Amino acid sequence: MKYISIVLLAWLSINQAGQDLYVCKNARISLYSSAPIEDIKAVSSSAVSVYNIATGDLGFNVPISSFQFEKALMQEHFNSDYMESDKFPRASFKGKIAEHIDAAKDGSYPVTATGDLTVHGVTQKRTITGAVLIKDGVISITSEFMVKCADHHIEIPRIVFHNIAESLKINVSAVYNANK
Repeated sequence: MKYISIVLLAWLSINQAGQDLYVCKNARISLYSSAPIEDIKAVSSSAVSVYNIATGDLGFNVPISSFQFEKALMQEHFNSDYMESDKFPRASFKGKIAEHIDAAKDGSYPVTATGDLTVHGVTQKRTITGAVLIKDGVISITSEFMVKCADHHIEIPRIVFHNIAESLKINVSAVYNANK
């Protein structure tokens, strides 16, 4: 976990000394799949994120094996059969928020982040909407978006096609601390 934080901090801080870096070491990422036979839900609170409010640079990194499911068997199949977490241990987003946010001004700001989403070893250019909330100097980011399994070469066997949707709804929530 510490290694992931260092890598993200290094990526965002290159040639940006003295700028406003914010770090979240326990971002919450949930996934939801609605299917005719059974809904699938999982949550991880182990994602690491770094946000440079001055430049808009934003990075997220989540260990795939950190997702917790209601049923142990779902978690086992998720890691071994679909996500192959031993081969592809992390998912990440590295991009930039287009809108400039004033950290000194409380408010909720709709934002658009454009960058690279890497899941299952496959990187896709994505534009993801979300919101930045500033309240009493605390910065939070939330987002909800869809990820198609096929876009990241995640194969769903026909035998379980009715159990797993072709797209997953992803929710992201991160509360940041200043990294001085």
